[in-house]
Amino acid sequence: MYSILKDSKISKVEARAAAGTTDLVSDILDMSGFDSVMFIASTGDGTSGTVLELKVHGNTADSVSSPTPVELTSDSAQYTSTSASDADNKLLIVDIHRPAYRYVYATLVIDTQNCECDGIYAIQYNAKSVPVTADSDVIASALIGPSA
Repeated sequence: MYSILKDSKISKVEARAAAGTTDLVSDILDMSGFDSVMFIASTGDGTSGTVLELKVHGNTADSVSSPTPVELTSDSAQYTSTSASDADNKLLIVDIHRPAYRYVYATLVIDTQNCECDGIYAIQYNAKSVPVTADSDVIASALIGPSA
């Protein structure tokens, strides 16, 4: 039985942030052993006119600055809020298959107006071998089913 819990690695890569317009940069993930990663940014309370964009970057080193990181795709998850609540408690998701770089991280760009962020999560999957060790952010998990 395939299980997301057993066959992937789930990590919280950026903590909750108060309302603001400062870009949030996640922890760096080492993709050795995985072919895919999905980043999920969770919003809190947003202001009308907030411009949100979730981007994924890659690097040859475990660094967000040196050597210069590369944006992995010309596409990103983007949203511009048009009311006081349409971006509240929502998700932006970017899924990358076979990134060109060993090290990857996400940036949640918050422009124009304030928006809270409830955190950024990463799911590394398509593991080259299992079992996958849970990230230290996971303090408890359970798999329920007939062949669990």
